[in-house]
Amino acid sequence: MPLAGLLQPLLSQLNSGVVLLDAELKLVFINQFIARRADLQPEDVKGKSLFEVFSDLPQAWLQRKLHGVLSLQVPAFSSWEQRQYIFKLPHLRPLSSDSAYMAQNCSMLPLTAADTGERYICILVEDATDAYVYQQQLQHSVARLQLANRTDGLTGVFNRSYWQQQLGYEIQRAERYQHPLSLLLFDLDKFKQLNDHYGHLGGDAVLIEVARLVAALLRDTDLLGRYGGEEFGIILPETDLTGAMQVAQRLCSAVAAHRVAFEQQQLLATISLGVTGFTSGLSSDQLIQQADEALYSAKRQGRNQAVAWRDSQSVYLKKVK
Repeated sequence: MPLAGLLQPLLSQLNSGVVLLDAELKLVFINQFIARRADLQPEDVKGKSLFEVFSDLPQAWLQRKLHGVLSLQVPAFSSWEQRQYIFKLPHLRPLSSDSAYMAQNCSMLPLTAADTGERYICILVEDATDAYVYQQQLQHSVARLQLANRTDGLTGVFNRSYWQQQLGYEIQRAERYQHPLSLLLFDLDKFKQLNDHYGHLGGDAVLIEVARLVAALLRDTDLLGRYGGEEFGIILPETDLTGAMQVAQRLCSAVAAHRVAFEQQQLLATISLGVTGFTSGLSSDQLIQQADEALYSAKRQGRNQAVAWRDSQSVYLKKVK
């Protein structure tokens, strides 16, 4: 059998796509790999424009690529990392990828007919979905690890180390741009008694629900973290002390009015809050100390309230009930 007679059966059985174009970017041949996935008959598309048959191709970009291959007579390549796909073809792994389409490595090769000198382009389409899916899974794993490294396992808010790191960044930003910044510390009142009465599961239920409630009342730019045990911290960027006290009052009232469902019971919880505003030159430790002193004052004065720290000698110049 002559070589020409073997070529088409060979191309049709390849587990890669083959698209042959003439110099006017009209289709000369597509193999079965392409035809099956694009639901086309090879004989029906012969002589038609590539962009007519495959109307969802990135036309402007691909035309530039193909014209470059023709004029310079050098190959071009597009990897799935640069562009996930050129031909919008379904892949066979719908449950393992967040995309319905095959990731592709595409090679564009210049060809010249030996007998006529006519120029052609052969586009080879390699299915790279396995590599794409692997990268997705790797990225998802990294994202989960990063999330685990910065969140509290029980409540889902930021953990102490990440929260304190963010406080340091916000202090630098407030210092540099002279923007307001405030800090709240709060904890659950009489939490030990609640734990003793309802057990650790009851205590955990209250911590989880209070964290969820508080997070829902904050802005996207605010940073809620679990500082330790039943104590939480909130960083309020672009917020002065007056605004922070308004936030504290809103949180205090919302928690007191809320009920936590636990084992067919409705548990009550309240919080006490210490509030302070950043002034130039303060470190994160000093700011936390101020908020902690104000929190202690709120506890001492009866709990279920917010107290503001205003200067180094006065712990509760402003109190909100």
